[in-house]
Amino acid sequence: MSIHIRQVGTDDLPGYSEIGSFLTVESLLQPERIDNGLGGIKLHEKKVDIPYIKDYDTHRGEGPTRWLKRFDMSNWGIFMAFEEDKHIGGAIVAPGAYVGDIDSRYTQLFDIRLLPEKRRKGAGTLLLQTVADWSRQLGYTHLKIETQNTNVPACRFYSKQGAVLGNIDEHAYIGYPEAEHEVRLVWYLEL
Repeated sequence: MSIHIRQVGTDDLPGYSEIGSFLTVESLLQPERIDNGLGGIKLHEKKVDIPYIKDYDTHRGEGPTRWLKRFDMSNWGIFMAFEEDKHIGGAIVAPGAYVGDIDSRYTQLFDIRLLPEKRRKGAGTLLLQTVADWSRQLGYTHLKIETQNTNVPACRFYSKQGAVLGNIDEHAYIGYPEAEHEVRLVWYLEL
């Protein structure tokens, strides 16, 4: 089957959001500080006692149709993936200035999602390449990617795509009860 990617506008966010952003958490990457962090931080994969579903769209204020109320998305790249004529996923990239980065050379992968049955079949790679190409064409040099230690498949995917883990923040989600136990992992893909 042929997969193609189409850039769309904010009017297409309701259709974009038809693909859920969720995963089954079966393991996590547990940080281990070496010499209280002076010797670095090592991540160990650890199975969770009881697997659970993490749905990014159910967190407070999240979900593609609600982002327009929080952000000016007028210059963001919004892409939808299709197999034949069926919508199977999408990705959204934001210029760094809109995600708090001082360095204007960066864009941020704001969202990437696929139907569960389409994962690990090349569509995610195609979406990430499309986002990277879009960013490169606009003169950006790096793509910043945030995920959590609970999303081990995403971490493996970004690493396989050449992204480098650049930040481990064990305190990023303090004040968010549903995510306080999670660790923010920030990856950087050189364009």
